Amino acid sequence: MQTDKNIREITIRGIILGGVITLLFTAANVYLGLKVGLTFATSIPAAVISMALLRLLGNSNILENNIVQTIASAAGTLSAIIFVLPGLIMVGWWQGFPYWTTAAVCAMGGILGVMFSVPLRRALVTGSDLPYPEGVAAAEVLKVGFGSEAGKEENAKGLRMIIVGSVIAAGFQLLTYLKVAAETLALPFRVGAGATAVSTSLAMALIGVGHLVGLSVGIAMFVGMLISWGGLVPFLTWGEVGDNVAGVVNTTFRSEVRFIGAGVIGVAALWSLFRIIGPIITGIRASLAASKARSAGTELPLTERDLPIGIVGGTIVAMLVPIAGLLWYFSSGTAIASGIGPVILGTLVFVVVIGAVIAAVCGYMAGLIGASNSPVSGVGILAVLGASLLLVIIYGHGGDPAQTRALVAYAIFTTGIVFSIATISNDNLQDLKTGQLVGATPWRQQLALIYGVIFGSLVIPPVLDLLNKAFGFVGAPGAGENALAAPQAALISSLAKGVLGGDINWSLIGWGAVLGVALIVVDELLRAGKKLRLPPLCVGMGIYLPMALTLLIPLGALLGWLYERWADKQTSPEFAKRMGVLAATGLIVGESLLGVAFAGVVAFTGSDSPLAIVDADFEHTAKWIGVVLFAGGIGLLYRSARRTCRTG
Repeated sequence: MQTDKNIREITIRGIILGGVITLLFTAANVYLGLKVGLTFATSIPAAVISMALLRLLGNSNILENNIVQTIASAAGTLSAIIFVLPGLIMVGWWQGFPYWTTAAVCAMGGILGVMFSVPLRRALVTGSDLPYPEGVAAAEVLKVGFGSEAGKEENAKGLRMIIVGSVIAAGFQLLTYLKVAAETLALPFRVGAGATAVSTSLAMALIGVGHLVGLSVGIAMFVGMLISWGGLVPFLTWGEVGDNVAGVVNTTFRSEVRFIGAGVIGVAALWSLFRIIGPIITGIRASLAASKARSAGTELPLTERDLPIGIVGGTIVAMLVPIAGLLWYFSSGTAIASGIGPVILGTLVFVVVIGAVIAAVCGYMAGLIGASNSPVSGVGILAVLGASLLLVIIYGHGGDPAQTRALVAYAIFTTGIVFSIATISNDNLQDLKTGQLVGATPWRQQLALIYGVIFGSLVIPPVLDLLNKAFGFVGAPGAGENALAAPQAALISSLAKGVLGGDINWSLIGWGAVLGVALIVVDELLRAGKKLRLPPLCVGMGIYLPMALTLLIPLGALLGWLYERWADKQTSPEFAKRMGVLAATGLIVGESLLGVAFAGVVAFTGSDSPLAIVDADFEHTAKWIGVVLFAGGIGLLYRSARRTCRTG
């Protein structure tokens, strides 16, 4: 799609609006990620809100709106850094999140992620047939919103659906804070000489996540959950169950099953990289050729103008200086401060090499199954293993406890930088696909991505600190009864401690790797037969995430699939499907934002349950109320979406 070169793309008001929307989605994603271990792509809701607000200001256009959603979605996606940094709290290295240090990790890694993704645009966006589900959907939203008066009306209805979903989810969540409705249900039980459990969180956001990720991912996570809780937990607890069934089940899951899941995810991430090496090399060559052509005076179309490869390379090299300073500052005054120079040099090489690899893996997977489903958790596991093994090569493992503790913290901190690269490159190519479809100029969009990184980096630290003070994290010193699970951060910190302490059970990861290979074979057979996919990474997620955080995701995927089958029969199927997506997004946004607000109340009052209006005797009744209202609220939302489509 070609556009007039005189149309405004980057504007002051667009940058400001992108920053404002950043506050909304970054806070929501930070809370959701810490609670359930998943984040959501923000491109579509950001596009809807952007169009509605810019229309009020007047004289807006599709490219300006595209820049706004690019800034907001990049910042929202950067919040996935919460999969790593809480590990520093869990190992007792940090007590809070120092503002400028946390912001610097996000910003430096995020900017590198933007730079690494520039040559990938030609390889994985313009030069491939990857579907980019969220990028294409965001482009369709933008096109419809600027296509006609009817399109403007459809956009207004979409914004209303986000609000309806948000109100329903926030209303139910408020009842759980009042303790009138239960928030979780759990039932541990014996299986022969072993034991397992069934549990779920009554979290409407999980239904929204399931709708967005789709049926294949939902089924894959359900399969992983069955492997974990139907097979591994009973097997590993066999003959070990005493009177405390729940305690044995939970300990076995945390200390053994999740490491098997880590092996699955690691192998699946490596397989993803193997599949895309060829396209990556081709894309880099194309970028160099384009840069050479521009230097020779060849006029490239606006839609093919990336940031010049010289600026990209220069920025990558220049960023290594502040990263080295950040690593020196982090390690100064610790047991590894002496002779830290060679370690920092090795870390810089690690960041560049592994960062480039991870950017490619995440970009490819985002194009294949969407940014929400991309393997950022899996590559985080690979990154912390790599960083920890690098330190083992230099220092060995075991030995002085103070040195080991400092090395664990250093490995987590290094992983945080690499993870920022991963999470932002995970989002960038989706946004660049949207830009390609609406006729945007790539270099302007890449500049907007940097703005998004900066905005997100400024917002994330205070939100993290607020949630830490209000709830804490499971396994961290002083965590309360409502502590946030932060499952990926817990796993990553456990891996760092295991590798550097010399007591990691490699056999569990090895068995997970074997299982991962088997799952890859199954998925490839399904791909060859053009059957429903079974993404190995998603199976791995189902294995290592607690059932309470995953059980409703397959249900949400099933509900989304049923809704889309209904939508296919409507006069305007794409509009009907879009209303479903925005309704599901509303569930996530509403619950997440209320959660952040509640964290503020908890931090202010110092109470874990400051809004409770009933006592513990009401718990049994609250479970029934919770189930009934939860089901009723979800039914009401989908009914509202269908009614909106019929009146469309």
